[in-house]
Amino acid sequence: MSRRDYLDWLRGVAVLIMIEAHVLDAWTRTDARDSTYGWFIVIGGFGAPIFLFLAGMALALAAGSRQRKGKTDVEAAALARRRGWQVFGLAFLFRLQSWIISGGTWDRTLLKVDILNIMGPSMLAAAVLWGAGRDRWSRAAWLTAATIAAAMLTPLIRATPLLDVLPDPVEWYLRPVPGRTTFTLFPWGGFLLAGAAVGVWLDASRTEREERRTIVALAVVGAILGVGGYAAAFLPPIYEQTSFWTSSPTFFFLRLGILIVAVPAAYVINRWVPWQSWLREFGIASLFVYWIHVEMAYGVVSSPLHRRLSFPQAMLAFVLFSLFLFGLVRLKERLTHGRAVTQRAQLHRST
Repeated sequence: MSRRDYLDWLRGVAVLIMIEAHVLDAWTRTDARDSTYGWFIVIGGFGAPIFLFLAGMALALAAGSRQRKGKTDVEAAALARRRGWQVFGLAFLFRLQSWIISGGTWDRTLLKVDILNIMGPSMLAAAVLWGAGRDRWSRAAWLTAATIAAAMLTPLIRATPLLDVLPDPVEWYLRPVPGRTTFTLFPWGGFLLAGAAVGVWLDASRTEREERRTIVALAVVGAILGVGGYAAAFLPPIYEQTSFWTSSPTFFFLRLGILIVAVPAAYVINRWVPWQSWLREFGIASLFVYWIHVEMAYGVVSSPLHRRLSFPQAMLAFVLFSLFLFGLVRLKERLTHGRAVTQRAQLHRST
C-alpha cells in the first residue's frame, strides 16, 4: 500500500503537542502555573509517547515493505538496526549542538539522556525482535512480550540497588537522575516496542478493506486497554513505592491504550476532515522541527522569555511559535525541492 498519510497526520499532532509542552514549560512564570497549566502539561506529556509509538510503527512497516521489494528477513532486520544506530548517533550530535550554542558542563550537556537517546536503542531492540520472528504472528508476539516486560520491570529497575555498580552515564539510561535524564529506556522504550507490534499487524493489510478492518480492531483493542488501565488505577498497587505518573505499569497501559486508539482516530479525521495537509507536513518534518525548536525554546536565543510570561501569554507564544516553525518547514521544503529540481536538470543535461 502507499504511504499512510494518517500516520503523518498523527505525527503532526505530536509535533504541536511537543511545541506546546516545551513553550509552556520554558516560558511560563512559576506563579502562573495553575491547574489549567497543569492540564496542558498533562496533554504535553503525550508528545513523546506518540513519537516513540509511531517510530516503532514506521520501523515495522519499513521492514515489511523491504521484504516485499525482495529483501530477505535478515537484510530487512539489518537495515532496521542500522536506522536505530543512526538515530542514536543523531542523539549525541543534537547534544553537541546544544553544548556549542548554550554551553554548560560538557558531561551534563553531552551525556544527558533525551528522547533520541532512548529512541535509537529501542529501535535496535525492536529490530532484533522483529528479526527473531519468522512470521507476523511470532514477531508481534515477541514485540508484545517485550512491551509488557518494559512496563512491568520499570518499578523494579528503579528500586534495585544492583544497578548502583554501573557507570553513571549507563545508569542514566535505566532510571531517572535529576538533571541527567529526560527519558529512560524503562518504560519509554516500551512505547516504541508496542508501536512496532502494531506496525507488524498493520503491515499485513494489503487492501483498503483489510486496512479498515485492522483500524476497527485497533480501536477496540486500544479502548479495552485504556479502560482496563484506568480501572486498574483504582486497585491496590502491586509494587511498593511506585509513582502512578512516572513508573506505574497501570499508567503505561492507560497511555498505550490512548495511543492505539489515536491511530483509528487519525485515520478517520485525516480522511473526512478537510484542510489537514499542513499537519501532515508538520509530521513529515518532525525531526527537523524537533532539532531546531528545542534550542529556540530553552536556549540562549529565548532567554529573555524564560519563565517571564503569564499563562495566556505563553499560549499565544505557542501559537505564534508554531506558525513560525511551520514557515521554516515550508522554506526548507522549497529549498530542498529547488535543489532536487536543479540536480535533475544537471543530470538530464549530462546524459
